[in-house]
Amino acid sequence: MKILFIVPGSGDSFYCGNCFRDNLQVKALREMGQEVIVMPLYLPLEQEEFQADTPLFFPATTLYAAQRLYNGTKIPGWLRWLTGSKWMLRLAASMSGTTSSEGLDGLTLSMIQGEDTAFGEMVRQMIDWIKEHERPDLIHLSSSLLIGIAKEIKRQVAIPIVCSLQDEEIWIDRLEKGTANRAWRGIVENSRYVDHFVTTSCFYRDMILSRFPDLGDVSVIYPGINRALYQNDKEVDEPTIGFFYRMNEADGLDILAEAFVKLKQENRIPGLRLRIGGGYTADDRRFVGHVKKILRPYEQDVVWETDYNLRSHADFYRQITVISVPIRFEESVGLYLCEAFACGCPAVEPSTGSFPEIVGEAGILYGENTSDRLADALALILTNPDLLARYRSNALALSKQRYDHRVTAKSLLTLYRQVVGQDMILNDRT
Repeated sequence: MKILFIVPGSGDSFYCGNCFRDNLQVKALREMGQEVIVMPLYLPLEQEEFQADTPLFFPATTLYAAQRLYNGTKIPGWLRWLTGSKWMLRLAASMSGTTSSEGLDGLTLSMIQGEDTAFGEMVRQMIDWIKEHERPDLIHLSSSLLIGIAKEIKRQVAIPIVCSLQDEEIWIDRLEKGTANRAWRGIVENSRYVDHFVTTSCFYRDMILSRFPDLGDVSVIYPGINRALYQNDKEVDEPTIGFFYRMNEADGLDILAEAFVKLKQENRIPGLRLRIGGGYTADDRRFVGHVKKILRPYEQDVVWETDYNLRSHADFYRQITVISVPIRFEESVGLYLCEAFACGCPAVEPSTGSFPEIVGEAGILYGENTSDRLADALALILTNPDLLARYRSNALALSKQRYDHRVTAKSLLTLYRQVVGQDMILNDRT
């Protein structure tokens, strides 16, 4: 099967859970012998592990200029050339942030509604390329934030479309209220051009359908990772808490920092260390400075890995005892948990969102998401060797049963074949 996988493109400057999910899905499908073409829309993909197979049809800087300067109308050729240049895109990548929609109301609506002139010109170029080069059996959209593309694809090439749902509300609900309402309406209206939706947890499926019951069919396929890359044969010498995600307030790094300081002050866990990875963007610098100030009394026991590097990704988990990312919002899955489990690292997470479903018996869930409650939960698991050993065993077992990339790939391929088969039946009837 030939699959066109359309992704936003993060610029590879920091750990993006959705981007990493896409990467894993593409690699797993290719390992199963499927032909997968990766098409980034906004920013280039330059990591060796996840490179683009197509031109960039919606350069972030060009699309932004079209919305801010020309209200979505056609922009001059010279400006299109300037904003689409490699150096401009690299600059945008260094400043990108997946959880900040401030100032991007027009761009967001353009991609969801698929109606303005600038969008129309870009999507036509993309569809022309698909017709001429790589007409696939199926197209997989990485997010419903790209759903405006589906309308034109269906109109011009009638290729079956699967669309992922994950964390849309994090982006949309931070827009101005009127814009957010229009964005959600646009997703629901354009959902008729999508053959099937897929998401990463029962929690997120139920949440999104409770808000938008007319969205259509939504399947749950848990994310899978290449477990062989995360094999870990030895335990960490000193008890080490790990945080691996974007280093910002929404993801709760300050909560963990305060809990760590509390544990150190009370000497509840001798030799305790903290390891922080995942990277951050320009928008997060002030917050990271605040966290470093919190940790300053014990900075000798803290390791920062601020430069995100996909190739050293798995090494991070081999150097920690437990993973804890005390997110302030309702997480749809938490891919970092699946990665940690493959290394035998249990989780300590708030009992919100998908965490009860994703963690199960592979860690501790605590109630109110405060530094005091988190400190108590961390102390419980790190001062009880038998409990820690049990959770380690459960984490490894859960990783094998549910979060293996081969399991995910088989489920995705089954879904793709069903969608393509249904589409062929519909075409025959018409």
